[in-house]
Amino acid sequence: MSDEILTAVADHVATVTLNRPDKRNAMNAAMLSGLRHALDELDGRRDVRVVVVRGAGPAFCAGMDLREMEAQRGAVDPDVSVVGLLQRVEASRHPTIALLHGDAVAGGCELALHCDLRVMADGARIGMPLSRIGLVVPFPLGQKLVEIIGAAETRRLLFTGRLIDAARAKAIGMVHEVVPPAEVEKATYELARTIAENAPLSLAGMKTTIQRTLVARGQIAHADLDEQALAVRQSADASEGRRAMLEKRKPNFRGE
Repeated sequence: MSDEILTAVADHVATVTLNRPDKRNAMNAAMLSGLRHALDELDGRRDVRVVVVRGAGPAFCAGMDLREMEAQRGAVDPDVSVVGLLQRVEASRHPTIALLHGDAVAGGCELALHCDLRVMADGARIGMPLSRIGLVVPFPLGQKLVEIIGAAETRRLLFTGRLIDAARAKAIGMVHEVVPPAEVEKATYELARTIAENAPLSLAGMKTTIQRTLVARGQIAHADLDEQALAVRQSADASEGRRAMLEKRKPNFRGE
């Protein structure tokens, strides 16, 4: 397994840690591959009943690695697709909990949303600032937002690109629990242990039942939207947005 992902198991609770703290745990190809490998391994372990996903350092996850994305000119590698990885997180055999001690931005926000439950520290922020760097949310990830917070709040989140605080995230149903920063780890693992005390077959069966009710999502045609999102991702504006973010300046978008 790559150094970008760390795993540990104790008392039937697995912890998967995003381990690029110097990059605010921005997801590069190695991290996506490592996370998929970790989930595959944990799915096969009978001593695991719950998975906690967290980040090393001050942030949960800053989204995709913009430097790597810009080097690839926005091209998508199907072998390390963030959409495929997030769908794999959602399909985990075990209930999953996102421990949001710090900011969860863009792909980091989506990673948290694809976990079953979310515990957030007061003071952390979450959001999807894709419009600020010239990107379009992939269709399945837009679906996930609408599923959790509804169309009205999804519009505001995506159109403004603003991050929201923990209290607002709780108010719109984006996270399940908000606690003081010093208590977020304790609260998360108390929740994990509460779940882990329950019958494993019951947990698996109920998670499957919930997933089955959502199966129709995958039957909605969206090839045209995928093409649009890819075209935008490879546009001059998207390149300008990525470079502006890396250079910590305001982007100059031209609509091309």
